[in-house]
Amino acid sequence: MNKISASAVNTIAPTAVKKVVIKAKLIKWLKAITIPVLFILLCEYFVRAGWVEPYLLPAPSSLFESFKDLVNGDLFTHVYTSTWRVFFGFFVGSALGLIIAIAVGLNQHIEEFLEPTFSAIKSIPSLAWIPLLLLWLGIDEASKITLIAIGAFFPTYTNTVSAIHGVDKKLLEVAKVYRLNYLQTIFQIVLPAASPGVLVGLRNSLSLAWMFMIAAELIAATQGIGYLLSDGRETSRPDIVIIAIILLAVLGKLTDTLMKWIENWLLRWRT
Repeated sequence: MNKISASAVNTIAPTAVKKVVIKAKLIKWLKAITIPVLFILLCEYFVRAGWVEPYLLPAPSSLFESFKDLVNGDLFTHVYTSTWRVFFGFFVGSALGLIIAIAVGLNQHIEEFLEPTFSAIKSIPSLAWIPLLLLWLGIDEASKITLIAIGAFFPTYTNTVSAIHGVDKKLLEVAKVYRLNYLQTIFQIVLPAASPGVLVGLRNSLSLAWMFMIAAELIAATQGIGYLLSDGRETSRPDIVIIAIILLAVLGKLTDTLMKWIENWLLRWRT
C-alpha cells in the first residue's frame, strides 16, 4: 500500500508542477498583452466615435486591408532589404568593436590613445553622420551599411572594454603561469570570463542597428521599412506609417529574442 501511495505521489507531483508553471506563464502572457489590447480597443472606439479623424489615425480594424495590399505588393522586398542591411551592418560594426575593445581592454597604452576619441565620437547623433556619409559614399548601400555599422560598433566596444576590465587579475596570472601566448590568453581566459558583458553589448548593438537603419533609410532609400515610413508620410497615408512601425517592433522583438536565446545558450554554464 505504501509503495502504491509513493508511486502515485511521484506521478501527481510533476503534473501539478507543470500545471502551476503553465498557469504562471499564461498569467504573464496575459499581463504582457493587456496594454496593447486596451490601446487598440481605445483607438478603434475613438475613430469610430468620430473623436479622431481617420486621416490622422486610421481605425486598427482598417489596417488589415492596407496590410494585405502591401503583402500583395512589395512588402517582403522592403522587409528583406532592411533586415539584411541591419545584419550586415551589425556584423561589421560589432566585429570591429569587439576586436578594438580587446586591444583597448588589454593594453593601457592603446586605451590612452583611443578611448578619448571614441568617447567623443559615440556622442554624435546618428542623423549627424548622414550628410557626411552621403558626400563620401553616395546614396548607394555603402553609406547605409556604414551608418548601421557605426551604430552597432559602440555598444559592443563599450561593454566589451568594461567586461575585460572586470576580469579577475588572478586569471591573467594563471595564463602567465601556463605560458599561454597572447591569442590563447584572449580565447581561453579573457573572452570566456568577459562573455556576459560582451553578449550584453552585442544585444544592445543589434537594437541600435535597427534604429540607425531607419535613420539611413529615411534620408536616402528606395526600398526598406524606413522608405515605407517616408513614403507614408509624403503620401499622407498614416496606415502605411503605422504598419511600418508595427513591423519594426515585431522584427526588433524577434531579433532581440534570438539574441537573448543565443546569450542564454552560451552562458548555460552559469546555471
